[in-house]
Amino acid sequence: FFSEHTDDMVVKADCDSAGAFFGAMGASCALIFANLGAAYGTAKAAVGVAHLGVAAPQLIMRGIVPVVMAGILGIYGLIVAVIVSSALNAESYTNLGGYIHLGAGLAAGMAALAAGMAIGVVGDSCVRAYGKQDKIFVAMILMLIFAEALGLYGLIISLIMNNSANTVNAKYMEGCK
Repeated sequence: FFSEHTDDMVVKADCDSAGAFFGAMGASCALIFANLGAAYGTAKAAVGVAHLGVAAPQLIMRGIVPVVMAGILGIYGLIVAVIVSSALNAESYTNLGGYIHLGAGLAAGMAALAAGMAIGVVGDSCVRAYGKQDKIFVAMILMLIFAEALGLYGLIISLIMNNSANTVNAKYMEGCK
């Protein structure tokens, strides 16, 4: 990615439009995959909530917790997409920075997708069970928290990767001009 000259220690970074493309793809992937996870989790858990509404309508307000938790996953993708997009700068954006931002977007997006799938399955089955047995509520919340944590892990890693991309872009920005 870099061409180094050992005699004068000049480092020239690759700074063509491919870096910005990969950075933009990272922002897009974060938003797309996180919202896919949020949509799946919401839709799957909402089926259980609809069943709960028929079986025990007085429990619906507590039963919508999985739907709310699934919706939060979309916010994770939005946060990463905004942060990565704000770093896109044609004058000082390296290819390596773009590759790192792509990885950051995929980390956040795919983690949120996996969390959404887990929240949907757990939410659907647990909300249905909650309609028949009130004692399942605490266990449902714990399972949903652990499923939501998967998306949070992806968000944390993508923020760390974003810092690395910004460091790379700052370090080698002179080679881009």
